[in-house]
Amino acid sequence: MRIARLAGRTVALTSGGAVEVPAEFEGRVLDRWDELLDWSQNATGGRPYADSDLEPPVPAPRQIFAVALNYRPHTVEAGYGEPEAPLVFTKFPTCLTGPHTTVDLPPGHVDWELELVAVIGREARNVPVEKGWEPVVALTVGQDLSERIAQLAGRPAQFSLAKSHPGFGPIGPALVSLDEVPGRDDLELTCELNGEVVQHDRTGNMIFPIPRLVSYLSEFCTLLPGDLIFTGTPAGVGNRRTPQRFLTPDDELVSRIGGVGEMRHRFRRTTP
Repeated sequence: MRIARLAGRTVALTSGGAVEVPAEFEGRVLDRWDELLDWSQNATGGRPYADSDLEPPVPAPRQIFAVALNYRPHTVEAGYGEPEAPLVFTKFPTCLTGPHTTVDLPPGHVDWELELVAVIGREARNVPVEKGWEPVVALTVGQDLSERIAQLAGRPAQFSLAKSHPGFGPIGPALVSLDEVPGRDDLELTCELNGEVVQHDRTGNMIFPIPRLVSYLSEFCTLLPGDLIFTGTPAGVGNRRTPQRFLTPDDELVSRIGGVGEMRHRFRRTTP
């Protein structure tokens, strides 16, 4: 099942197009995921749609968690040692945008960070690692866009605000149920900037895989249906290149995860 948002409504994406889910599920998609999964088995047909019309598949999550330095090559390029426990920060929900939008660039140095996003569908607390997949019902593609000057200005650095400008949390194109992702522990990630591959890795190379992240977060917080976990980015970000490279107006950023989907974003500079 692939669940998306189109013109303010929840839809299932099928080979025939977009099928609106029954009204009784609207606003309760993650709370009633198993019922929706049953309904989707007979969802056929649908209306044509353009990828550019898709909206964030989770429009207003209550909590967005993100993880820093979760791939060893990225940890090395950032100049740090391997963390002993997940390094967690937050992104604020107003940063979310859809999978095909134009993002306004604030002043500063805006960088890309392709990430697999785990979507929580069941309330969870103190989850054992061996059951860490159980609260997760879907996966989606994400970008943890980051303005590096503000992010790294403090001592210690302060991540959340510099990663939460409007449009700095693209997700999509859809919520992909786990039954459609048989290789969920080892997915290929590819990020391209203007046709050049800038990031490429596999999620199997995470330092802390999704079950470990779910277990760790649930030690501190109650995880709720609709919560998002940005699971970390591979090596290849712009501020660790020589010379450094950042997003500029009219750039096209393509974010792709095998079996999950692809996003495309462009950028523009606004006048204050």
